[in-house]
Amino acid sequence: MNIRRFLSVSALILSLALVFCACADNSAQGDASPAELPAVSSGGSSALASSEPGPSEPDAPSDAPADAAPSAQSVPLEDGVYSALFTTDGSMFHVNEACGGRGVLTVEGGAMIIHVSLPSKNTLNLFAGTAQDAQAEGAALIEPTLDTVEYDDGETEEVYGFDIPVPYLDEEFDCALVGKKGVWYDHRVSVSDPQRIDGADSSPALADGLYNIEVALSGGSGRASVSSPAELTAEGGKLTATVVWSSPHYEYMTVDGVRYDPVQTEGSSAFVIPVVLDREMPVSALTVAMSEPHLIDYTLYFDSATAVKR
Repeated sequence: MNIRRFLSVSALILSLALVFCACADNSAQGDASPAELPAVSSGGSSALASSEPGPSEPDAPSDAPADAAPSAQSVPLEDGVYSALFTTDGSMFHVNEACGGRGVLTVEGGAMIIHVSLPSKNTLNLFAGTAQDAQAEGAALIEPTLDTVEYDDGETEEVYGFDIPVPYLDEEFDCALVGKKGVWYDHRVSVSDPQRIDGADSSPALADGLYNIEVALSGGSGRASVSSPAELTAEGGKLTATVVWSSPHYEYMTVDGVRYDPVQTEGSSAFVIPVVLDREMPVSALTVAMSEPHLIDYTLYFDSATAVKR
């Protein structure tokens, strides 16, 4: 009997000891510090993750000096006409090869529009934005113009051109197009490298009006000449001149890849073309005086010091 009582008491003591150890272990886990809790990976989520923001890092020092010049696209162009590169993201959407990748950029009142001639008439409309927005009701689609371009071999072709609004220079912007299949496509385009071509950088600046101005011709065989002085028109910052040749056999002239037809059908060939002053200006003219038509390169020079208002 004593042995049985001894065993019962021992079993009771052992049970109490196990219960005490389990309580002590739970208490220790409850008092664990945050540093001892398991870490939460950055790719997962856990109720243990703290909602408190971490200490802010100091701002990284700027590499640009305080007086750094603004970027090119933030510097507005003066009103005028420019030649500019027109770059696209597609092999099927680009400037006609006759234009050397460039278009004519017009700036007026801070607004910029570039006219580009495309390779064909396959593009029916453009839209200054995305293809999705182009299909919205009331979207302002850009209608084509009929352009004549001339290639290096003297061949000419009628293609479509478009006047595209330019929000800024040197950065891509959205320009969607639709072709004969009626499907709209998204493209990214950019305009860069503007070079003034309307004579606004000439000295002195000419007020609006008609002038006589001396013009010199060089190039070709040396047998052709142009009338000097020539009639010069200044209007809204743009300059045009009437170039009258010594021969009636010139069928057209080109300036910056744009074709200009004669303004008279009798007598010497005459053309009205855009000009710049005090700078050698490359032009081409197609003559039919020989057995076969020939496109000949010339240079014109309009001297602003000789301009006399009429």
